[in-house]
Amino acid sequence: MTTLTATSPAIAQASIEQPTGLVLLLRYFRRNKGLAVGLLILLGLILFTVIGFMVINPKHAYPLSVATRKPPSLQYPFGTDFFGRNLVAAMVVGMWQTAIIGVLAGGLGTMIGVVLGFTSAYFGGWIDATVRTICQILTPIPVLLIQVVVAGSLDKRDVTIITMALIVVMLAWMGPTLVIRAQVLTMKERQFVSVAKLSGVSDVGIIFKEILPNLLPFIAAAFVGQVFAAVFASFYLAVLGLGPLREPLLGNIIWAAQLQGAFFNGWWWWPIAPSIAMILILGSLALINMGLDELANPRVRKTE
Repeated sequence: MTTLTATSPAIAQASIEQPTGLVLLLRYFRRNKGLAVGLLILLGLILFTVIGFMVINPKHAYPLSVATRKPPSLQYPFGTDFFGRNLVAAMVVGMWQTAIIGVLAGGLGTMIGVVLGFTSAYFGGWIDATVRTICQILTPIPVLLIQVVVAGSLDKRDVTIITMALIVVMLAWMGPTLVIRAQVLTMKERQFVSVAKLSGVSDVGIIFKEILPNLLPFIAAAFVGQVFAAVFASFYLAVLGLGPLREPLLGNIIWAAQLQGAFFNGWWWWPIAPSIAMILILGSLALINMGLDELANPRVRKTE
């Protein structure tokens, strides 16, 4: 009887199964529904683009490739436009180009912000004063105005997808710089950083081994936020006619539809698809950004 009593807690403890990583992930998505919905929408857009490249001819995304002004049908599910572009092909190629601009500009902006934020906050002194002063001077400047002026001053023949990404990233580094700087200022005063310094760990080792791993959720949230800003910037620049006009960017399709009076001429399908696609792209990125902010910020993190 004594043996059974002594071993029963061990048996009971062994019988408790630890949840797997997949179960924990599903539980978290159940709590953070915004992140789950955002990821599902983004996954659907990625599948649309990947499958689209398998079944469409990318050349049909450019003018004079198909019949003009055809309404949606089995042959042309999204119809064709005034310039003879298959809008399904244009959507596939345009979403891919939008993703290139967003990831490139967002990645560069986040990388510059991380480097400046870490350098400024950790080493302090004149470096911190210089970075902080530059950010304080540039922050009040309307980013949209600068981007419009720069894009408008370029020859339209010289504007490419890469050029557009560089225009977008010009002032995109300030947000991540200020966010990362504030987090590093707080993190470097923690006890584990002091212990690492007393143990003889170098500054580079402390940055990469102690501080950086703890800031990965903030960096991920900053990256998604920068991708959102880059996609939005590329969208409104293209809608204003300041993008690479021959490329089927979603904003370019809408700009061309406005220029040709699509709704007034009864070509209602022309601007509808790219508009819905931009709403889905920006909505998914916004939901993911809010979900990552909840993951990174303990004050807003939900409990089970």
